[in-house]
Amino acid sequence: MTGKDILKFSLLALLFLGLVVAWLGFGERGFIHLYRMDRERQTYLEKITKLERENRELLEEIQRLRSDRDYVENLGRRELGLLKEDELMYRFEKKKETEKQNK
Repeated sequence: MTGKDILKFSLLALLFLGLVVAWLGFGERGFIHLYRMDRERQTYLEKITKLERENRELLEEIQRLRSDRDYVENLGRRELGLLKEDELMYRFEKKKETEKQNK
């Protein structure tokens, strides 16, 4: 084998290896695609975890609404402004910041 033959063989081998590396990296099932798929999978797993936590919290809320009368009463007072018989509610209006500064 002469020097030219070795150079041609080396260039062909290098070209072939370059194509293989490009195919492994950028192909349909390449490393970049796998990396993107893994990131997407992690995002979905985080969403699932968040939804499971929210679902547990809602189930606990439902259980409390069904069984805890004090909780229902406090919720009614806070959310709807309900009062017991013979109770009075006082409401105080907050002064705006501009009114305070003008005085």
